[in-house]
Amino acid sequence: MRIAIIGAGVAGLVTAKVLTQAGHQTHVFEKTPDVGGVWSRTRRYPGVTTQSPKAQYSFSDFPMSKDFPEWPDGAQVQSYLADYTAHFGLEPALRLSTEVVSAEPADDGTWNVEYRDAAGTHTAETYDRLVVANGVFCEPAVPEFDGLAEFTEAGGQVCAGTEFHDAEQARGRDVLVVGYGKSACDVAVPISAVAARTDVIARQLLWKVPRKIGGRLNFKMLLLTRLGEALFRYIRLRGFERFLHGPGNGLRRRMINSIGTVSIRQLGLKRLDLEPEGAMEDIVRGAIGLATEGFFEAVTAGDITVHRDRTIERLLVVDGAPSARLSDGTLLPADLVVCATGFTQGVPFLPEQVRAQLLDERGNFMLYRQILPLGVRGLYFNGYNSSFFSPLNAELAALWIAADLAAALETPDTDTMRHAVVEQLAFMDVATDTHHCRGTKIIPFSMHNADEVLSDLDLNISPLVRAAHWLGPVDPAAYRGLTPKLLKRLAQTDSGDPDRSHLRMVTGPGGSAPGAGRGSVPDQSLTRSSPQG
Repeated sequence: MRIAIIGAGVAGLVTAKVLTQAGHQTHVFEKTPDVGGVWSRTRRYPGVTTQSPKAQYSFSDFPMSKDFPEWPDGAQVQSYLADYTAHFGLEPALRLSTEVVSAEPADDGTWNVEYRDAAGTHTAETYDRLVVANGVFCEPAVPEFDGLAEFTEAGGQVCAGTEFHDAEQARGRDVLVVGYGKSACDVAVPISAVAARTDVIARQLLWKVPRKIGGRLNFKMLLLTRLGEALFRYIRLRGFERFLHGPGNGLRRRMINSIGTVSIRQLGLKRLDLEPEGAMEDIVRGAIGLATEGFFEAVTAGDITVHRDRTIERLLVVDGAPSARLSDGTLLPADLVVCATGFTQGVPFLPEQVRAQLLDERGNFMLYRQILPLGVRGLYFNGYNSSFFSPLNAELAALWIAADLAAALETPDTDTMRHAVVEQLAFMDVATDTHHCRGTKIIPFSMHNADEVLSDLDLNISPLVRAAHWLGPVDPAAYRGLTPKLLKRLAQTDSGDPDRSHLRMVTGPGGSAPGAGRGSVPDQSLTRSSPQG
């Protein structure tokens, strides 16, 4: 098949790699001039690093360079993805500096994709299937401030964190950084080294975990293990989780909250009046944040001032100088306001009727396994499963897509899938206090998602290795044999049934039952045709 993939970040690249190896022709559309998505040179801000160590933020079959530090910076991650692209020969598939303007579905499950290249030329092509991999960190969410026009007229500037590319933009200026997530703290550190003044406006304090807890134990040994994930109650408990959330609940809570106690002491949060409310167990309800190197040291030194539980009420001009008034009435000088306030998940290139089918009434994405939209033929998503192991989760999703394209995947009927999606979203509402990025963030249940995807494929690594990941950090390299194993299975299936590839093209993944070769040709009217709730 000819497959269009929108986005050349982590998810788009691994999807292209897996589908190319499965024998499909892929075109990867990317509006920036380089691969990398959020790591593109056009989007990364000074100070950005991975949240997970490099071993965990890697594809299974392509480790990061031994020369990289444990937490690579943005330029290093982009170079890693560029090397991945070259290693697997994906360059011919790339359409860089090319933006998809619209993608319209046809009745037969194909998609008409219109795109605009760097010269402004519009072209339209038809593809058998479409994969949306534009990322959940694609469009920055910048607040609308009262008084913005007057503020900018006086020389003030407001920008998103992804638009701030050089710390020199802050030299000698009074800078406000809005937000308290990892990106806000990351960018505040290099800003504070050159700015006249750096203030961080934190609407809500979030829990922060040091990279080395107690100065010695790498946080991955506690939170990037299957045991660490099991400390947070999942929608369905299994095995040892039943003990942890039953008779062992007291032990489980002490394990989590002890990390909080150590973090408070190690980072000096009480002394700085930056201790979050609640307990460490609530960490998943906001965001699990890795403490930025140098951030709390800069706060201690007075180079960064954090205004906790505050928002910007209005931008204004005071004595001719751009300023900001906070919700408690505090006036601050503000030449530059950098908004690290999250992202919106959008698919503006899809027609309104398709978007209506993709989203529930609250704007959450209705995706089975974070991959499959219900009622929309020939469409998949990848990368809408943001996790601690994003490359690995995206890789496994790509395998799921490859199997579905080959009509080798058996999924429930549409009503059953819809019920599962609604149930999962309701659970995540409670588990994360609705902080799940409109259904696209699976933290802290990364490996639960991986296991569900692999269970659908009847594919997994050995129980012994999975057991080792209970106490040691999950190693994506342990999954490197799954892609060749699946591709071999699909090849054997095709060779055993010469008519199967034709069946895929006719009824394919956009038909009712994705596994169209399960004994009979499915009735396409039975599944995947109803609008979503």
